[in-house]
Amino acid sequence: MTTSDLTFFQFETDFVRSLRCIPMQVRYKLDNCGIKLKLEHWHRFTTAEREQLVALPCASATETAAYRNALQTLIAQHTNVPAKEIPIDPQPPWSQTKAVPPDVQAQASQVGTAIAQESWANLTPLQRFALCKLSRPSHENRNFAPALREFNLVEASNMSEQRT
Repeated sequence: MTTSDLTFFQFETDFVRSLRCIPMQVRYKLDNCGIKLKLEHWHRFTTAEREQLVALPCASATETAAYRNALQTLIAQHTNVPAKEIPIDPQPPWSQTKAVPPDVQAQASQVGTAIAQESWANLTPLQRFALCKLSRPSHENRNFAPALREFNLVEASNMSEQRT
């Protein structure tokens, strides 16, 4: 398997060929399985191991447990320390479809737009996850506006340049 066989967001294209950064789909799986993965640990993995973490399913309880075990094994092999566990949010903001999370709406406002609840509800969970992660106050947010365009939430002409 190569990175060209895997699906990524367009806003991730600057790093997915080498998988030098942790792609959103892996970050989504990390939150779902309750493991914290530092970028320095990701860099210790081989390309094949990174591709495996992208490709492995993590939807059902069985898949999530298998993903968690595979990830814990890799982290321990490469760092000689156990993986850091994080709490799993039973109702994360990206799973909510009835309202756009305040951080996401605030970031949309920063780029001169708003996200309608219906549009939010029509996104995939991974798309909503990406927007939640890209809108966090601690994040540099440079991919938020490209993600909005990619997810067809705005047209480029209707959005001011990002000011953050």
